[in-house]
Amino acid sequence: MFYVYVLKSIKDGKLYNGYTANLKARLLMHNRKKVASTKNRAPFNLIYYEAFLHQQDATAREKFFKTQWGRNFLQKVLKNYFRDA
Repeated sequence: MFYVYVLKSIKDGKLYNGYTANLKARLLMHNRKKVASTKNRAPFNLIYYEAFLHQQDATAREKFFKTQWGRNFLQKVLKNYFRDA
């Protein structure tokens, strides 16, 4: 399985999305500051993920989340999360 995930930085409140084949290990890497693109924003909470059978589907979904339409989609899907946060 391949996972597309959305993290929220506890430090600055910003979102980060990515994909991986091992979600638990990747979250640990982010929180241990082993990922160059996020090391200054750790720690993180996992707020959303989707699972895919094929890597190409996961990478396409990750690219979608990085567009304005993708960010709007996440706002709608996670509206209760963002309302309470």
